[in-house]
Formats: sequence, structure tokens, C-alpha cells
Amino acid sequence: MKLSIAGYNLIKSFEKCSLKPYLCSAGVPTIGWGNTIYPNGRKVTMKDPPITQAYADEIFYFIADLFAKDVSSLVKSSLKQNQFNTVVSFAYNVGSDIDADNIPEGLGDSTLLKLINANPNDPNIAKEFLKWNKANGVPSNGLTNRRKKEAQIYFS
Repeated sequence: MKLSIAGYNLIKSFEKCSLKPYLCSAGVPTIGWGNTIYPNGRKVTMKDPPITQAYADEIFYFIADLFAKDVSSLVKSSLKQNQFNTVVSFAYNVGSDIDADNIPEGLGDSTLLKLINANPNDPNIAKEFLKWNKANGVPSNGLTNRRKKEAQIYFS
């Protein structure tokens, strides 16, 4: 599956666009639409020069499409477009977590993914979105609002 225009816009609605590097709420150097890496895989640093709006958008679409590909490989059940869009938004924010361990560092090892794969219409999925509302272990109003909105759209 691929992100729809509504999916790209959903992610953008949660991310601010900064043409200069900044530290996100988790203290990670970030640029553009909440990106921590460039298309070549290099991590953003606070010493990086500013980028143009066109390049910020290019990075965004490239990275968002990578997360969409990851979500397509992780999700084994059939999703509606709005469900897929919100799961990609979630992964874009917390990571795909495609690795061999069982430590939930993102979507890949999460209970959220397990519930989606077991039954994408399970109402407990909404609660799982809401568990991912912390930055460095501290609840964040911004992340709480994002997770509520993702859960609402997922079930719309």
C-alpha cells in the first residue's frame, strides 16, 4: 500500500517544518518535516547548514515513502487507507523498529502492531496508540494529542 495525499498531509499536520536544524522534544537533531536523517542515510547534526523548502519537501516525501514501505512489510492484515495512513504517521514519529530483537522501540515490536495484525478492527488498538505519548520517558501533550488524533482517524 502507499500513502495517500491525506496520509502525507496527516504527517505534515503533526510536524513543524524547520529549514534549520533543531532538537526535537526527545533531544535528537532534526530538520525539515521532523526528519532525523537525510535521503543518503546521514544523520542530521546541529552543525548542518539550513536547507531550502523544496529540499525539506523532497526529504519528507522520500522518508515518508520509506516508512510506508516498512509498514507494508510489517502489517500482515488488510488495512483501509485511513488505517494505513495513521500507522505510517505513527511509524514516521516513533520509528519502524525492524530488527531481530523483541524490544518495542517502535512499530515493529509493539503491541499496537500485534493487535493490528491479529484484527485491524480491535478497539484496543486505540489504547495502544495512546501508550506512545512520551519523549524521553516524560508524557508530552503534543504526543498525546497526536496519538488521540491518529487513533480517531484510524477508526474513522
